[in-house]
Amino acid sequence: MLVDLLLAAIHHLLVFGLIAMLVTESVLLRGHADDGAIDSRTAGRLARLDGGYGACAVLLLGVGVLRLIYGVKGYDFYLHNPWFHAKIGLYVLTGLLSALPTLNFMRWRRALRSDPAFVPAVADVARARLIVRLELVAIALIFVLAAAMARYGGF
Repeated sequence: MLVDLLLAAIHHLLVFGLIAMLVTESVLLRGHADDGAIDSRTAGRLARLDGGYGACAVLLLGVGVLRLIYGVKGYDFYLHNPWFHAKIGLYVLTGLLSALPTLNFMRWRRALRSDPAFVPAVADVARARLIVRLELVAIALIFVLAAAMARYGGF
């Protein structure tokens, strides 16, 4: 029972951490009010923040697997739960979607190393902003699926 409680608590804390980092990315990607551009300092922050986001997402998946194995509900509950399968599918889709801004942020970091005055293109910033916001919508849907999973099991 204690293991289940600890895993659930860690799982939820990681979800909140992941959301906090993604919301921060979204805010930083707003750019300047007049043209939507971001400066080199913000580009560097985004790259570091996205590294934390990625680490949090991997830890979240790991703790989720531990909950599947060691949780009170047991593996069978999840195996026959269509809401769980939808939730995991959306999690994977969100992860794949997040690769696009991550690649941008990594490119920006490399560019900043060679040119400290580097400023990302406004179009790249806008594209990353859109994708990060789509990720936030997907995470909101994951919450809905998690609630359905917990309450309705296998229909």
